[in-house]
Amino acid sequence: MANLVFEDVSVRFGGLQALCEVSFDLREGEILGLIGPNGAGKTTVFNVITGVYQVSSGQASYDGQPIAGVPPHRILKMGLARTFQNIRLFQNMTALENVMIAQHGRTRAGVLGAVLRLPSQKAEEAHIRDKARWALDFMGLGDLADEEARNLPYGLQRRLEISRALASEPRTLLLDEPAAGLNPTESAALMGDIGRILAQGVNVLMVEHDMKVVMGLCTRIVVLEHGEKIAEGPPSDIRKNLRVVEAYLGTAH
Repeated sequence: MANLVFEDVSVRFGGLQALCEVSFDLREGEILGLIGPNGAGKTTVFNVITGVYQVSSGQASYDGQPIAGVPPHRILKMGLARTFQNIRLFQNMTALENVMIAQHGRTRAGVLGAVLRLPSQKAEEAHIRDKARWALDFMGLGDLADEEARNLPYGLQRRLEISRALASEPRTLLLDEPAAGLNPTESAALMGDIGRILAQGVNVLMVEHDMKVVMGLCTRIVVLEHGEKIAEGPPSDIRKNLRVVEAYLGTAH
């Protein structure tokens, strides 16, 4: 069963066609890869899903509800969370504080509760802290909870971004080039982490250039070129698709 669906989605910015009638779905219990050359439209897809961009035509939906143009904070409450290609951490905050921030969109105590420090607000704050520590532990960062983000090596900052997304309790996680800048050992560890995330009941849509990661993790792969879908299928089919090879993976010998 699909919970995220694109149906003939087109996005235009003036005379620029960023997406042209793109269709795909993300199914329950699946890691779906989204690949293509730079400028293929992958980030545009993520921005449609997270409410940053409206669609020019077609329909994007989650659990049957339209999502294009829905404010990002509402998208988060629907169960969709994302990471970014360029790390977006609060560098002067601790790892724990960075992760706690992700959950405040789901708080219920309100301003009055925070000002008066009502029991409901204190209980909610404790829950947020516990959930943040769980997310840090899950990504192997529990011992670094009190370390400022700026002091963490690049690879650990990547993991912290994923921790922050997980703390928002998503049902679907969008990963934007999670292996970018990682060495082979870090990439292998990340693959294990993403597999464990799936085992937690969280579906994954992943944009990634590292083909070892994509081919090793994804159930299916969608390939974009110049805003159009040129292929879709399991990794075994994508490897043999000559148009994909020529457009993205390199010219076949």
